[in-house]
Formats: sequence, structure tokens, C-alpha cells
Amino acid sequence: MSDWAHLLLLPLLLPLLVLTISAWLAGPWLATQWRRARVRRQPFPLAWREVLRQRMPAFRTLPADLQLQLKKQAQVLLSEVPFIGCNGLVVTSEMRVLVAAQAALLLLNRRSASFRNLRQVLLYPEPFIVARAVPNGLGLTDETRRVLSGESWQQGQVVLSWPDVLAGAAVPDDGHNVVIHEFAHQLDQETGSANGAPYVQGRSARVRWAATMQAEFEALQQRLAQGRPGLIDAYGATDPAEFFAVTSELFFERPQALAAAHPQLFRELAGCYRTNPLSW
Repeated sequence: MSDWAHLLLLPLLLPLLVLTISAWLAGPWLATQWRRARVRRQPFPLAWREVLRQRMPAFRTLPADLQLQLKKQAQVLLSEVPFIGCNGLVVTSEMRVLVAAQAALLLLNRRSASFRNLRQVLLYPEPFIVARAVPNGLGLTDETRRVLSGESWQQGQVVLSWPDVLAGAAVPDDGHNVVIHEFAHQLDQETGSANGAPYVQGRSARVRWAATMQAEFEALQQRLAQGRPGLIDAYGATDPAEFFAVTSELFFERPQALAAAHPQLFRELAGCYRTNPLSW
């Protein structure tokens, strides 16, 4: 074949080459979407429904369409993420379902609903002790030990105390829920280290988010310095990441109070989570 013939064929071969490369790159994503669609088509087991009925009263307050969404998202999460018992805890279906269902609240109305970095959930039979090295200002470090009900790691692990998971689900309106808190950190960590800035679509929306969250965070710190009570727990003043997680708990568990006391903050969280608990 002459060089001229090769040149004539080139415009015909390039689109085919581009399609081939695109299909190869999209292959894993398409396979994941196909597998998730197959999981969502499966019926939600009756035993799992009974867990939600007995253990998660907040589920009953959701509109029917959101109940269905939550169940399907929980099914996907349970099909993809291993749950590992620690310190002798034997993980049961009840444990897995109750964690997954509460985590799925954060995924409602999302087109691509998943915790992208999540690799495993570790469950402890009680609050667990974490030791950390903390700089002491003298060029050395001191070891501190803290008792925790939950943690979220950037490497894709969520660590939870099972009694605290149960308590968070049983009382849906006290503003405290360890599953919501730690999985909010997972969303935050999808954009890098936890900094209180989860992905928000649109540049103007991100600018507004940053301005609102910073103003509310500083207002909380000022209130605490003055010794004034308020809705947002003092732990939210630790850093912007904890502020986002703490206010996420309030958003899902005490939306009326949060909307009344902090309307701009509530609007930003509603945009981030793409839902409005005031209508439940």
C-alpha cells in the first residue's frame, strides 16, 4: 500500500482508535455500574427490613421514595464493603445492615452514590482506645490516649463502636450519630485530607460553601470563648473537619433546630447532601 493510501486511511482509523481506547478506559467503570444495577434490582431481604423497623426509627419517617433509595444504597454498600469484627466481636447481619442504612442517609439523591475511598468497616464491641503522639512544644512528643466511639481514616477505613452505633440509631433526634459523623468524614476525605470541604459542584457554590462554613466555624469558636450556650456541640470547634461532621449530625437529626438557628449553614448542608430533612 502506498504512502498516499495510508494517509487516506488515517482519518478513518483515528476515530476507531479513540473509541477503542475510550472503551478500554471506561471498562472498569461500566462493569461497576452494571454490577451495582444488578444489586439494586434484588429485593431487600425481609430480615433486613425487620432490622430497620426495630432499630432505626428514623427510617420510618422517610418518604417512600427515599426509603427505597436508602435500601438500594445500603444493598450496594453491603455488597462491596467488608465488615470486620475487632477485639473478639462477631459481626452479624444486623450490625452490617444498621451501619449501612445509616451511612446511606448521606448518599440520598446522588447520581453516583458511593463512598469512593471506603475499603472496610471495623466494628468494636465497645468504645476503643487510640494512642497518638502529640508534639509538646519542646521538640519532643507526648503520647495521648483517647477513648473513641468512631474514627474515619483517609486510607478508606471507618472504625465504629457497636454500642454507639446502636445508640445513634435508637435515638434519631438528639443530634448525635456516630455513623453519620464518621461517614461525613469519608465524604470529606474524598477530596484529600479531611478539611471540612467535601466536593460541592460548581465554582460559585464552592466559594459560598467556604465562606459560610468559615464564618459559622469562627462564630462557634467565639461563642465558646464567651461561655455562651448554643446548638452546635463544642467538639465542632476542634477544626473545620469536625465542624462539618458535627453539623452533619445536626442536619439529619435536628434539622428544624439547625435551620432556625443557622439558616445559611442549613442551606449549604442541604445543597451538599442534596436533600431536605425538613420535609421528612
